Amino acid sequence: MSTKFVVLLFTSYIYVLVLAGFNKAKAKFAGDKTETLIGFLILTVILLFLADYVLLLQQYFSYNVIFIAQTLFKTAGLSCLAFGGIRIAAE
Repeated sequence: MSTKFVVLLFTSYIYVLVLAGFNKAKAKFAGDKTETLIGFLILTVILLFLADYVLLLQQYFSYNVIFIAQTLFKTAGLSCLAFGGIRIAAE
């Protein structure tokens, strides 16, 4: 196994733990504005997960395409996090 594969496997395990924890917390705070914020956090984690795993397409696409896809997913994830924070602060 390559080092890159081991690191991606380890980070996927962390992503699954974070998503499971947030999903359990979302069920606990159902109907509250905290549930909305947790939904934005879950979406952010999913987008950051996708940004990390775009690297697996390296054999099919050029480095520039991979870099653009990573940048778009990371920007979308951080924008989602910012939008969620602003939406909660406005209420």
